[in-house]
Amino acid sequence: MAADKSMTNSAEIVAKALIEEHSDFLKESARLIAQELMEAEIAAQIGARRGEVSEDRSTHRNGYRPRPWDTRVGEIELAVPRKRSGESYFPSFLEPRKRSEKALLGVVMEAYINGVSTRKVDRLVSELGIHMSKDQVSRICRELDTQVEAFRQRPLEGSYPYLWLDAKHLKVRDGAHVYSKALMVAFAVHDTGRREVIGIEVAESETEAGWAAFLRDLKARGLAGVQLTVSDDHLGLKAAISKVLGSPWQRCTVHYADLRIMPTSLRRSALQAGIVALSSA
Repeated sequence: MAADKSMTNSAEIVAKALIEEHSDFLKESARLIAQELMEAEIAAQIGARRGEVSEDRSTHRNGYRPRPWDTRVGEIELAVPRKRSGESYFPSFLEPRKRSEKALLGVVMEAYINGVSTRKVDRLVSELGIHMSKDQVSRICRELDTQVEAFRQRPLEGSYPYLWLDAKHLKVRDGAHVYSKALMVAFAVHDTGRREVIGIEVAESETEAGWAAFLRDLKARGLAGVQLTVSDDHLGLKAAISKVLGSPWQRCTVHYADLRIMPTSLRRSALQAGIVALSSA
């Protein structure tokens, strides 16, 4: 069984990989949430939601204006709502010194790793000081869930010669009870040199059957060309690798963090030479 401290923190690796290698997914998901936050704010200022007949309405909408938002994952193009009259609207989460970007991206990464949480989206909205109804929060969750699921199930094209597998055991709340579950992570190097988080799954426990099902799903999405799989020495995981992938296996004894801090040129040379820097025999 892969303990919490085996290799390194899986959740941290996934988060770092998402920022460095999957910024388009993060940007689109962040834009989706930001748009819903702006719609809630403009509705509160106007006194009515889009298309709503209300005696409290003070003015009407007047389309949108583009506004770039510089974030750690790149520039996000926002469509900021405009009012027909009165003081112009400016999104509160763009105000200087607000840590909105970090909080918003954190919700997206958490959704990818552990699934969309209504409670955490609601907490984000509260921290930003934006009033949203339960229906509005639920709509954000549904849209984010659709976005996350599409990314998680995306086809895997080309070859992935190097595959790294790990599981981190997490405490997951289910109603009034807390259970330990296994977060299975698949991280791979594409034949172009691109690094990807290609799979992630929360399972009841770390078993051979669970790993086999996880790997079969990756193959069904197109995983191919695996020349070397690296993991800890969990017997069930090793058996699943042998049965499903049939690739050579190598035990990881060095934290994957070592690979992350290696100079890019050295890391590329190591991979090209067939020496996987994230492990050693």
